[in-house]
Amino acid sequence: MSGHSKWANIKNKKAKTDAVRGKVFTKLGRELAVAAKGNPDPYTNSKLADVIAKAKAANMPNDNIKRSIAKAAGELGNVNYENLTYEGYGVGGSAVIVKTLTDNKNRTGGDVRHIFDKFGGNMGTTGSVSYLFENKGVIVLERTVDLDEDTVMEVALEAGAEDVITGEDSYEIRTAPSDFSAVRKYLEEKNYEFLEAEVMMIPNDKVTLDEHQLETFEKMLDAFDDNDDVQEVYHNVDLPEEEEEE
Repeated sequence: MSGHSKWANIKNKKAKTDAVRGKVFTKLGRELAVAAKGNPDPYTNSKLADVIAKAKAANMPNDNIKRSIAKAAGELGNVNYENLTYEGYGVGGSAVIVKTLTDNKNRTGGDVRHIFDKFGGNMGTTGSVSYLFENKGVIVLERTVDLDEDTVMEVALEAGAEDVITGEDSYEIRTAPSDFSAVRKYLEEKNYEFLEAEVMMIPNDKVTLDEHQLETFEKMLDAFDDNDDVQEVYHNVDLPEEEEEE
């Protein structure tokens, strides 16, 4: 496991523009609505509770969260969304996993393939790159003077976590996917606030691209981000830290 946390600079993460934040909220809204369909009670629907924690970590307002859950019984009543995952390669042999939530898999599959092709990559088959990643629950806390490493380690292990990675200004708690909900709930009950809380694909190793390849790869990530059906994109590229936004 890498000792380097992607949360090396929390200020960058918090400095998202309103446009980016709006896009994130839209995608989280769909995820919340789908998770709530059939059971809008987070106390008995652990999947919904997990998505609510993810939304709160992204600073999604409570009113937005409530509206999204309400949609599950309304406009999504007769719409069936599927979770579909695509795997492929970007420039320089980079590995990419694209997770989608769609009501039209033909449209989404075609869009994902087109984006891979447009930016010098190609879509692979199931399992073509996922073996290069580990599926882990990730909960990120801000490192402050009041929250020391020993305390976080002790609480995380009590909760059932596997590991804690200490970054410059963050603690990244990792769990087995099956333990994520229990660990997340335990920490919430201890009144910890999360900067991130979700199950994600973490690359075992990272690849470095040259300047031209990196530019192309980042354009591909932007194209995936702009697609309404794409929920998450995981990759193994070592991206340079972004300059802080004013």
